[in-house]
Amino acid sequence: MKNLILLLTLVLSFILSSNTSLKAQKIFKVKYESQADIKVYIVKYESQCDLKVFNVKYESQAKKDGLWYVVKYESQADKKIYFVDYESQADLKIYFVDYESQAGWKNNAKSHLLKF
Repeated sequence: MKNLILLLTLVLSFILSSNTSLKAQKIFKVKYESQADIKVYIVKYESQCDLKVFNVKYESQAKKDGLWYVVKYESQADKKIYFVDYESQADLKIYFVDYESQAGWKNNAKSHLLKF
C-alpha cells in the first residue's frame, strides 16, 4: 500500500511539473535592457521570425507558446522583455499575428528562451 501511495505521489508530481510548460506566458515590458530576461525584436515579415506571437486578453487564454498575456506589474511576469531597435541585438525575433491559431514557434531552437 505504501508503494502504491508513493507511486501515485510521484506520478502526480510529474504531471504537475510537466504542466508548467502549459503555464501562461505572462510578459512584462521593461524600460531598460539590463532589466530584461529576453531582448526582443519585432520583424516585418513572418518568414523572418523565431516566434509568432498573439496577445491574448485574459491570462487563462495563454495556454501555448506564442500566446502572450501582458501583465501590469513586473512581479506578475514569467518573463521580462525589452524591445531592441536592431535585429542583431535580439535574443528572439517575433512577429505579431492576427489570429490566436497562428501563434507558435517557427524556430524551435529558440524555445529554451521562454521555458519557465
